[in-house]
Amino acid sequence: MRRRLVLAVLFLAALQLLLLGCAAEGEGSSAATPTAEPVPEPDAPMEEKEKMALYAAIEGFVGKGWNGSGLFPDPCGQTPIQGVSCDLFNGLWYPTAMSIGPVLDNSLQCAPDARFSPQLFDLRHLKTLSFYACFPATNPTPIPVTSWDRLAGSLETLEFRTNPGLTGPIPASLGRLANLQSLLIIENNLTGAVPPELGGLARLRRLVLSGNGLSGPVPATLGNGLRDELLIMDMSRNCLTGSLPPSLGGLKTLLKMDLSNNRFEGSIPPELAGLGSLTLLDLRNNSLAGGLPEFVQGMASLQDLLLSNNPLGGGLMRSGWEKMASLATLDLSNAGLVGSIPESMATLPRLRFLALDHNRLSGPVPARLAALPSIGAMYLNGNNLTGTLQFSAGFYQRMGSRFASWDNPGLCYSNSAVATGDRAPAGVAVCKDMQEPPSVGVRDRVDGSGRKPEASSSLPASSAATTLTCLWCWVLIQWVAVVVL
Repeated sequence: MRRRLVLAVLFLAALQLLLLGCAAEGEGSSAATPTAEPVPEPDAPMEEKEKMALYAAIEGFVGKGWNGSGLFPDPCGQTPIQGVSCDLFNGLWYPTAMSIGPVLDNSLQCAPDARFSPQLFDLRHLKTLSFYACFPATNPTPIPVTSWDRLAGSLETLEFRTNPGLTGPIPASLGRLANLQSLLIIENNLTGAVPPELGGLARLRRLVLSGNGLSGPVPATLGNGLRDELLIMDMSRNCLTGSLPPSLGGLKTLLKMDLSNNRFEGSIPPELAGLGSLTLLDLRNNSLAGGLPEFVQGMASLQDLLLSNNPLGGGLMRSGWEKMASLATLDLSNAGLVGSIPESMATLPRLRFLALDHNRLSGPVPARLAALPSIGAMYLNGNNLTGTLQFSAGFYQRMGSRFASWDNPGLCYSNSAVATGDRAPAGVAVCKDMQEPPSVGVRDRVDGSGRKPEASSSLPASSAATTLTCLWCWVLIQWVAVVVL
């Protein structure tokens, strides 16, 4: 009896050590890695004139009650201002970045009567200047017309985002910012024409003027003057008119062009074939005509071609689709297309999204489209397609609501290809009896995203293993207690 008791005590001690190991493992997995303390910047002075200009510039935006000198006596040192960054030049501190608006909880936020102070342009070392949600609709304020040339030697980034009270035109004087690399004027209430002077910003890499009320044509100077550096051009969601200037084809470095949701007319200029690096071409929701340009098949880098809701007319190219090896999104819905769907479109290896709905396409649906290796959404509804759908039941099951072919009166599917209980193409009749198609929703209402939720475990594998080990320990303890008692 004594021997059994000694063995039990030793066994309980070993289990206690094992349980302590479990706890230590859990604590170790969540312990934070110690980080080194930041090395303080060496003490350096700031010119009093520069400091006063900074206080006055900020006060113009946040209101006269703001006591900058009292709250932040050392704005580039011991008492930094949220949204203001400084750099050393020749042993002196100078502000190089200023962000105004509710980006963070303690960010500088504009007063209801925010205004541009003349002292803003005395900050000659500013590289970044950003205004977010600073000017409400109740405080209509124009962008200053003058003084931008005083920042020409330093300013690299200028942003105006979500300012409904920012009104008037884009000043032509912004074209004097010789070092500017990024100009973002997004979702404001600016009107008037796009200044041709912006074409003089030779170092510009991003030009985004989306979500305003700009009107008139796209200046040809943009294509002539920005050809060496520009990567992104986005003038979507405005009221721009006229035809697209052929000079845009000179933007050899351009990666993304978004001119969607405007009022452009005419045909797509063939000069755009020179955009050899382009990955996105978005011209949706305009009034462009002249057919689908064949030159797009020579744009080997193109990943997203979005031309829907334009009266393009014409038909789909019969061949050459295999050249577009990078194409992932092809949106040609509601484009006035006629003719048949070419079987050669099945040679697009990376195509994930194909929208040919709401056109006047006719003829059969090529069976090879189901074999597109990357396809995740295909919309063929609202055409005059005829014949029998030759897709398998597995295709319909995999695609679900991301495949649409209803509203094609002459189209049907073979009942032999779809077993009882399998998913059938919605809104399409069985060929043998052409029964009345069921009522379905339009494409965007059924599934606008084309995405399915992915299951994920909320318990990591290592944590699960630790929990299982500790559970066995508890069972063994209970067993030993029973034996001893």
